Amino acid sequence: MTTPTTLLADAARLQPDLVSLRRTLHAAPEVGLQLPRTQATVLEALAGLGLEVSTGPADSATTGVVAVLRGGAVPPGGERPAVLLRGDMDALPVVEANDLPYASTNGAMHACGHDLHVAGLVGAARLLAEHREELAGDVVLMFQPGEEGFGGAKIMVDEGVLGASGAHPVAAYGVHVAPGPRGVFSTRPGPLMAGSNQLHITVHGAGGHGSRPYVALDPVPALAEVVTALHTMVTRRFDVHDPVVLSVTQLSAGEALNVIPPSATLGATVRTLSAASVERLRVETARVAQGIASAHGCTAEVSFDVQYPVTVNDAGAAATALDVVNGLLGEGRGTVMTDPLMGSEDFSFVLERVPGAFLFLGASPDGVDPATAAWNHSPLVLFDDAVLGDQAAALAAMALHHLAR
Repeated sequence: MTTPTTLLADAARLQPDLVSLRRTLHAAPEVGLQLPRTQATVLEALAGLGLEVSTGPADSATTGVVAVLRGGAVPPGGERPAVLLRGDMDALPVVEANDLPYASTNGAMHACGHDLHVAGLVGAARLLAEHREELAGDVVLMFQPGEEGFGGAKIMVDEGVLGASGAHPVAAYGVHVAPGPRGVFSTRPGPLMAGSNQLHITVHGAGGHGSRPYVALDPVPALAEVVTALHTMVTRRFDVHDPVVLSVTQLSAGEALNVIPPSATLGATVRTLSAASVERLRVETARVAQGIASAHGCTAEVSFDVQYPVTVNDAGAAATALDVVNGLLGEGRGTVMTDPLMGSEDFSFVLERVPGAFLFLGASPDGVDPATAAWNHSPLVLFDDAVLGDQAAALAAMALHHLAR
């Protein structure tokens, strides 16, 4: 039977190959749902492991990879429970500013660490393949494009990843690297990351000459009032214990300097931790925008769209994940987060349907203070791929725990 000692020794043996894979991916990042080079690299890395590999339906919107590892400890005719492990593969349209020998030079960057997620999941696949005779069930390996705003997880769920093994998963796990003490995993039960929502407001007025605003209906000052009122509304209409973060990040009005435009538009990202907040925001944002626009003699068109739901960890799965990490790596390597993060994650679409947990893994290099380190999505963010062996072993151990003979 696999022990923590043997699993870690196996992971240490794989470490050089995982580092090489991660750096290959880092040097050639791809953005969005179509990642043909990344997909080919993953398929090559999984070759020879005896997996049932699929790249989805012929008309798939993604270049995802789903690999099913069949456990060898299921009695003839017995049930085959499944555990899902996920790694996202896409990069960001960020120009890398790090001086690394494997830095990206193509105008995109793995600035959120998805290159480590892929390499870590490949490592878990290799470890589980070596210990498949202990698995009384199957493992579904979900290599997912399009996490960064494209909803790739939802597409793969809709295309059937949760039924890839023939059984709905009994548990699902994912790991995300972030600045923090190297090798320390953290998570919490319940809401872990916020839901992401998009707000667009267009104020319609009547254009005119910039020297004669009194014969036009200028939408610009109305929109400016909407911006400040939205931020005030969040602090006055929502419970501080069910937080909402609203940030107006886009403003657009006109092109010519001497022309009052007929309309002005804003875009905002809105982060929430409950479904109740989302429904109330639909009402409150429209009320604010339409009320202010009307006071200026204008009208407002409001669009509030849910992008990603709240990432909610199953309490039992979160506790299991931390127990597995601490049992594998030693006490203190798995810690409980006090508060959720207001960033968002499309693994939430999986956790809506499968009890599971998402964990963060600190990956700050030596000499980098996690408290002041560049954060995910920065062109200067740095992650230490020394964590890959522990990442792979932890994912494999979670699957082994659920599917132990």
